[in-house]
Amino acid sequence: MAIAMTGRLTVPGATLYYEVRGNGPMLLIAQSGEGDADRSSDLADQLADTYTVITYDRRGLSRSILDDPSRGVSMIEHADDVHRLLAELTDRPALMLGCSLGAVIGLHLAVRHPGQISTLIAHEPVAPGLLPEGERTHHEAELAAIQQLYRGEGLAPALKVIAEVLGIDPAGPDAEPGLTPQPMTAGRIANFGFFIEHDFTAVIGDALPVTELAGTPTRIVPATGRTTPRTVFDYRCAQELAALLGTELAEFPGGHNGNTTHPRAYAAQLRQILRNA
Repeated sequence: MAIAMTGRLTVPGATLYYEVRGNGPMLLIAQSGEGDADRSSDLADQLADTYTVITYDRRGLSRSILDDPSRGVSMIEHADDVHRLLAELTDRPALMLGCSLGAVIGLHLAVRHPGQISTLIAHEPVAPGLLPEGERTHHEAELAAIQQLYRGEGLAPALKVIAEVLGIDPAGPDAEPGLTPQPMTAGRIANFGFFIEHDFTAVIGDALPVTELAGTPTRIVPATGRTTPRTVFDYRCAQELAALLGTELAEFPGGHNGNTTHPRAYAAQLRQILRNA
């Protein structure tokens, strides 16, 4: 296990917690869902012999505290946080792995701060704006319905529907052995609450500048999980991103959460793709 250096960075409206481990080119991992820096630890440890790996808690999660806890968040703010974090740690273009919501953050960063990331692996971005209008409005309504379900019936029913929307099979997860346990602690429950209440709203209201993505100097690699069903929301977003960029989809082990369920195989595929950058 690589030893991580921890730090905090004050940004507009929040204080970010981050970790840095390893040696080599700088690689930032933007996690999905309720995932904080801890959710990336298995993958980061696999990569630390090749890269200087940055992981962090998104604003509102775990140790990244909002100045006003009642306030929401936008995708632009999430991208600005990563911009400021990278600017604090390096003056050179960095590599980035963005998973799900983290991939959308990376897409915003590629447009708004050209040249700050040299390569972005965008694994199944949850970006309705990438989809044709009918699909987009359907999935935005789907996310809003999950929010209402969470408010009315609680976390367990909401997580069941989230898994269905993203093509995740919680009853039979395929995973590598020896993973760090991720119990449903009070902190993780709180993170899920923030994710559903505030990050869902950010995704629904997001105005991703889709038409500008093809012109960014960042090399964007749309990616999917090998076991993600081909018809679900997140796969379709990656598929449309690849079509927009005129490139092929990269395939990673596992499904939507392959970065956490298959960290060894995922790291090997990530190295291969970045080696060809």
